[in-house]
Amino acid sequence: MQLIAKLIQSLPLQSGIGKNGEWKKQDIVVEIDGQYPKKVCISIWGDKINNDILQIGNLLKIDFDIESREFNSKWYTDVKAWKIEVADTPIPSTPINTDNMDDFIQMEEDDILPF
Repeated sequence: MQLIAKLIQSLPLQSGIGKNGEWKKQDIVVEIDGQYPKKVCISIWGDKINNDILQIGNLLKIDFDIESREFNSKWYTDVKAWKIEVADTPIPSTPINTDNMDDFIQMEEDDILPF
């Protein structure tokens, strides 16, 4: 799968030594644009970690896999990136029509908000 998203947070680098040798993992949080923007935490493993690309605010094109596993009758899901690059094109956004903004902003004294 693939998505284009803006990098909003880079979590601390994790590393250790396992049975297959040394490992390192970087978790990042990206925001997917849309009517209701969503945040997704994505894991990057090993040599795919590139700090030149992982700059806050960068628009990234991320190829990833989703995998779930069971442990003690609970399910855990990982989103693992296998390729990350800077996106060539910006996320398309819908421009705001400001022609009728004055009509929208004007409120009467009797207008009461429900919250």
